[in-house]
Amino acid sequence: MKNAVKFWNSLSLVKQIIIGLIIGIILALTLGDKVSGIVILGNLFVNALKGVAPVLVFFIVMGAICQHQKGQKTNMKSVIVLYLTGTFLAGTSAVVSSFIFPMSIELAEGAGDVTPPGGLTEVLQNLLFQIVANPVDALMNANYIGILTWAILLGIALRHASDGTKKAIGDISEAVSQLVRWVIRFAPLGVMGLVFNAINEGGIEALGAYGKLIILLVGTMLFVALIMNPIIVFITTRQNPYPLVFTCLKDSGITAFFTRSSAANIPVNMSLCKKLGLDKDTYSISIPLGSTINMEGAAVTISVLTLAATNFLEIDVDFGTALLLCIVSAISACGASGVAGGSLLLIPLACSLFGIPNDIAMQVVGVGFIIGVIQDSCETALNSSTDVLFTAAADIRSKRLAGRS
Repeated sequence: MKNAVKFWNSLSLVKQIIIGLIIGIILALTLGDKVSGIVILGNLFVNALKGVAPVLVFFIVMGAICQHQKGQKTNMKSVIVLYLTGTFLAGTSAVVSSFIFPMSIELAEGAGDVTPPGGLTEVLQNLLFQIVANPVDALMNANYIGILTWAILLGIALRHASDGTKKAIGDISEAVSQLVRWVIRFAPLGVMGLVFNAINEGGIEALGAYGKLIILLVGTMLFVALIMNPIIVFITTRQNPYPLVFTCLKDSGITAFFTRSSAANIPVNMSLCKKLGLDKDTYSISIPLGSTINMEGAAVTISVLTLAATNFLEIDVDFGTALLLCIVSAISACGASGVAGGSLLLIPLACSLFGIPNDIAMQVVGVGFIIGVIQDSCETALNSSTDVLFTAAADIRSKRLAGRS
């Protein structure tokens, strides 16, 4: 037994997760309902992540800002520009791929009682209300926009606090990060329960019916990750982007794929930034911020599913409306962050651009939930790995320009 435990601990987390994934599939295909109690492992894991992630974002951002010394130089402007540019171009890539490989989906009832926003004005209005939400309520309901707002404001207000106060906040931030690391150590068991539940309830055939749509979604996300993002990084850094791209996908994307939470993947990204030797004053803010506004995968999901619906309804989409869809998907993606299935809930907004009724649009959301096992995992992996990628690109650019002067 000791040797087995020692061997297990010697494996990397990614290998442990893959083993848990394989065991979950085998149990679902062979024993099924006989071991249905294993589902609780997945539910416990997801709920633990949901519980600790809002507190993590709050203290990490507040601690980073309050300890920032006046005059310290960061690369946040460059990082934010990269975040917004990447999200817009990801939506554009999704529109182009949908035109090249037109996809149609058979719409069916689904999505329950979810109420989507009724228009772009309502989305912006909701964002404003989220910003001024009660901080306790924001933490309880995982309102990451509100959490970020209060964390930033409190961080600025505490910049003139005593060193002891700043140290206490920093210690709490580190303690919460450690809690998340402990939770993530149980990812193999959680993944085993999650994949068992997905296959046991819907079966592999349930995903097969939407295989083409999944291929288009995943293919577009791979294009963004392996072609578009490297081009952005090359333009920014003027050096070969692929070593950095593959490092981010391996060390950040794989864990995010299985945890399916950008916020819960923050400690992994922070450790990777430290490993890459990036500026701590920048990444301590850009990584939590990126988990909220850097949403390339969400922009892809919104655009692809919306255009699949227009094809099914035989609605002609002109170039101008497609361009507007890119903008709407980028804005919506930023607003969808931190919410389970957030990108799916904003699909009706994009559908409204083409006059698609809300009841039909909600059926598109239902399709999104069906393929969410793969779609959401790939989306989170792209979102989270890009947080580190663009932070590193901005850091490299800053050092390159500093070397010239």
